[in-house]
Amino acid sequence: QVQLVESGGGLVQAGYSLRLSCTASGRSFSGYTMGWFRQAPTKGREFLANIHWSGELTYYEDSVKDRFTISRDNAKNTVYLQMNSLKPEDTAIYYCAADKDGGLGSRVVYDYWGQGTQVTVSS
Repeated sequence: QVQLVESGGGLVQAGYSLRLSCTASGRSFSGYTMGWFRQAPTKGREFLANIHWSGELTYYEDSVKDRFTISRDNAKNTVYLQMNSLKPEDTAIYYCAADKDGGLGSRVVYDYWGQGTQVTVSS
């Protein structure tokens, strides 16, 4: 069992940056693909990016690939999402997830989910 806890959300003005963190506990997540998603009010969950357990392979949704960067530190059991040039439309709850099968891409099915962290971007 893996528990995921996101942090780093908050209220920022448009154009600013935030870095989200997701820390895993329960067992080492070094063999897991980690992904980031978000869900805005009245919208469905949106895949953003994922990263292979090695940290060497990443995959991004086209809508965020120029502004968001996913990374991980396996020694700290933590995955990050650096978000730059934030826009009001980035306002959402951001979730991380873990896939024990080590896939990559937007079709990965995840085994574990965090509770989410709120990001609000004001104009």
